Amino acid sequence: MSQEALVRSWGYSHVFTWTDGPNGYYPPHRHATETTHLIVRGSLTIRYPESSDPDTKTTHGVGERVDVGKNVLHEVWIGDEGCTCKQKQC
Repeated sequence: MSQEALVRSWGYSHVFTWTDGPNGYYPPHRHATETTHLIVRGSLTIRYPESSDPDTKTTHGVGERVDVGKNVLHEVWIGDEGCTCKQKQC
């Protein structure tokens, strides 16, 4: 099964590819909808500043799925090799 087909199998009809260059950074922000990311190259590290453990950062690599809920505050660091994801945004 292709990576796009895998994400579609999760029930998402609109799937696109997003690529960030090495060592990018997204300061704390929210999305108006839920987002889902399947990492197909590189890595990203994410932190949820309003969670019960706001200092925890979690790094995700190839093959991992990362879901971010609607309006959930999060901050993202892109790895040294950049990061490409198959993702959907409702």
